[in-house]
Amino acid sequence: MKRLILMRHAKTEPWNEGIDDFSRALTAQGHEDATRIAQEIVAMGWSPERILVSSARRARETCSEVAKVVTGEKVRPMEALYLTGVRGLTEAVSQNDGAGVLMLIGHNPGLHDFALSILREGGSRDHAASLRLHEKFPTSCAALFETEGEGAFVPANFRLVSVLRAKDFRAERL
Repeated sequence: MKRLILMRHAKTEPWNEGIDDFSRALTAQGHEDATRIAQEIVAMGWSPERILVSSARRARETCSEVAKVVTGEKVRPMEALYLTGVRGLTEAVSQNDGAGVLMLIGHNPGLHDFALSILREGGSRDHAASLRLHEKFPTSCAALFETEGEGAFVPANFRLVSVLRAKDFRAERL
C-alpha cells in the first residue's frame, strides 16, 4: 500500500511591500496549525517516510513543524515546487514514489488543483471528504490519498481517504 499526503503551507504573514512572496514567514497561528495537522496525521498512522517541500520560507517553516512530530522522514527541499502546477507536482511525486508514505508541502492553486485531479481520476473512499476537497484548500489543509498498488505513481489508482483542516481541530482544543 502507498500513501500520498498533500499539505498546503500554514498561515503566513500578509504580503506587503517590504517583503517578497517567497520570503513570507508563518504566523504564530501557522506554527500551531502545522503542528496540529502533523499530530493528526501521525495519530492516523500516516507518518511520512519522505517529505518534498517547496523552498519558499513558509513551506520550509511548515515542514519544520511537521518534522518535529513525525518520525523517520527524509526532507527534500525542491525549488521546482514553488508555485508549480499539476504537471510539476505529478513529476515530483513520480520521481519520489519509492516511499510508502510520501508528503508534499506546497502552495495553492497548484496543490489544490493536483488534489482535485487525483480525486477526479481515482475517486474517494469518503464522500464527505470529496465535498470538503472541492470546497477549498485553506492553509494547513492536508489531503490524504492511498492505493493498494505498489508500482509507479498512477493518479487513477489513488483514492481520497481524508481531508484535514486546522480550523476543525482548533475548536476541539478550546
